[in-house]
Amino acid sequence: MADLDRIDQQILRELGRDARLSNIRLAERVGLSPSACLRRVQELERRGIIRGYRAVIDRSQLGAGFRAYVSVGLSSHTKASQEAFEKAVALAPEVVECHNVTGAIEYLLRIEVADIEAYKSFHTDVLGTLPTVTAITTYVLLGSPKDERA
Repeated sequence: MADLDRIDQQILRELGRDARLSNIRLAERVGLSPSACLRRVQELERRGIIRGYRAVIDRSQLGAGFRAYVSVGLSSHTKASQEAFEKAVALAPEVVECHNVTGAIEYLLRIEVADIEAYKSFHTDVLGTLPTVTAITTYVLLGSPKDERA
């Protein structure tokens, strides 16, 4: 675990809430001079604690109103079969997250598409064509009362 003091933790919290904060505003919020704040942010970036900045996009505004998590089980647990699966889902725009997990399944996917028909096409034409996929379970999202992904 990274050795972070209280100010570094505050910087991360503030940037986690709003990564577009100016350095001057961030410095005010954490009680540092702008130059000291900038040095700390740069050090957090250099250490890889801050890996990047991104926009949080409401994909439903872009027509992706159907969201689901999909668990996927594979028949083969070889490195080659996992790499083939990961390559296939990397090419699928419907997949916005892919996680290799432990337990009864190998992967957990977050899918965002326009509607149930678009999901059915993805389920049949993408997942259904992958040779090592043996189990697919879909969990349709009804809401997300807490979502801190960025």
